[in-house]
Amino acid sequence: MPEPTAGFYLRWQRLLPFLGWWPLVNGASLRADAQSGLTNAIVVLPQGVAYALIAGLPPEYGLYAAIIPAVIAALFGSSWHLISGPTAAMSVVVFTSVSPLAEPGSAAFIALALTLTLMKGVFQLVLALARLGVLVNFVSQSVVIGFTAGAAVVIASSQLPTLLGIAVNNEGSVPGTWWQLLHHLTEVDYYSLTVALFTVLACVGIKRWRPRWPNMLIALALASGLAVLIDPTHAHIALVGAIPTGLPPLSLPDLSLTSISALAPGALAISLLGLVEAAAISRAIASRSHQRLDDNQEFIGQGLSNIVGAFFSCYASSGSFTRSGINYTSGARTPMAAMFASGFLLLIILLAPGITTWLPRPAMAGLLLVVAWNLIDFHHIRLIMRGSRSEATVLTATFAATLLVELEFAIYTGVILSLVFYLKRTSTPRVVSILPDPDSKHPFFVNAERRRLPYCPQLRVIRIEGSLFFGAVNHVQEYLQAIREPRLLIVGNGINFVDMVGADMLVQEAERRRELGGDLYLCNLREGVLRFLLRNNRLDDIRRDHVFINKGQAIHRIYDQLDAEVCRTCTARIFRECHIRPPGQPAEKAKAED
Repeated sequence: MPEPTAGFYLRWQRLLPFLGWWPLVNGASLRADAQSGLTNAIVVLPQGVAYALIAGLPPEYGLYAAIIPAVIAALFGSSWHLISGPTAAMSVVVFTSVSPLAEPGSAAFIALALTLTLMKGVFQLVLALARLGVLVNFVSQSVVIGFTAGAAVVIASSQLPTLLGIAVNNEGSVPGTWWQLLHHLTEVDYYSLTVALFTVLACVGIKRWRPRWPNMLIALALASGLAVLIDPTHAHIALVGAIPTGLPPLSLPDLSLTSISALAPGALAISLLGLVEAAAISRAIASRSHQRLDDNQEFIGQGLSNIVGAFFSCYASSGSFTRSGINYTSGARTPMAAMFASGFLLLIILLAPGITTWLPRPAMAGLLLVVAWNLIDFHHIRLIMRGSRSEATVLTATFAATLLVELEFAIYTGVILSLVFYLKRTSTPRVVSILPDPDSKHPFFVNAERRRLPYCPQLRVIRIEGSLFFGAVNHVQEYLQAIREPRLLIVGNGINFVDMVGADMLVQEAERRRELGGDLYLCNLREGVLRFLLRNNRLDDIRRDHVFINKGQAIHRIYDQLDAEVCRTCTARIFRECHIRPPGQPAEKAKAED
């Protein structure tokens, strides 16, 4: 029987991507992943309940959505640290999409929410099968870093009222939260503030002095003990309290044509939002962990997690910033951490639903404050702010949009700005006049403008550094028409791409120069550009004998077409041919005369 080949394993790994990271699992990684998973399970208990209420669903649905999708996404996704589950953005979109169709919390509302989840997963899987994972390449590093920093501020701001023990009434926005806090600073509960700050200090201190210890779990345990000591009657410090119990029950979404057609627009929007959200989070963490991601595989993982989750009473899930941040900062090594988190959460729900009864909410807020701080990439922010004005603008705008508008639109803001700057750069390609270096023994061309070299009165040589497409044609054409020399040689090794508009511009410039007694020539064209001009018959319009392999051959041929009278009065002697023979004289005759 023949042994399996490398291709055989590769095919299986594409179908079952967890085979790629499974060899990394060992005793040390299992211990690290288990500690991270237990921390994640405790953190998601109050968070899942809160998100379910935002979505208009019973509290237990938030816990269900934190169990099943996390496992499926870990097995079939790409990121080793991303954890899927309920998120604030997903919860808000679910509520706004389904609430016009049914009463929040009702059986019909739940069925429609599950239908929305199933449709979201199907849309995401279709995008993955169509190999559209490349779309997230438009989410630049500046967008990711700005979005991550903004999301960290959003997470921290949302926890400040709990940390300070202040009840605020606002729409949940960052400015609204801070405005309310400023007006209620006199109501700060110092018991809650003490527990929260103690949690932060304990978490940071343990991480610094005992980095191998589970700092977040120990900090929560110590904070719980402190809360009992300073407030035994629980008059000041709010507790998480008991949670609902039970396994995630099987469910059947509403698959009627009426429901599907009514939810289709919302399902498409929520699927795109989920993919961008998951991609942004996984990329943000990968920039720290240096893991190589497969965006298309992540699409598959997200799609399958929502499809499977819809049949286990899970509403729409996506990558969770908070849980993924905890997963990475607490030392998780493989996706087993996500499965441990789901397993521990399930065990807590079944065996110890009262474990969160004595857990102080301010301690949870302090823990999330540490997570938010660790999400801000100060090093790369400094590099971007110093290095590029356009990238700094993208980062700043994304960060500001994250604080001021809905989370999903903040990403879109950054992506659109990145595309605007990219189009601005590509629509104004650099055009450089080049000439042979007079100080070099060999024919080496340099920037004539920078060296302030004299130009040939009959021939200008330029290099275009950028693609000739419809957006750049106007800029390049204006430059070409401003060149006074009748003959023009374009060096094309910097032209990566030419479209029909760019090809037409070259033909028009060639015809214009011929009418004025000059001509247009091309050299050093890339194979793809040359093939495009041939296929569309534009090379014949430019004239095939005007296209050369290199600059030396081009100038040698063009020199014979120059006006000899003008050359006799020119003292610049720019090209090598200028020192050998006058234009139009054969090389053999010039040698004989010499």
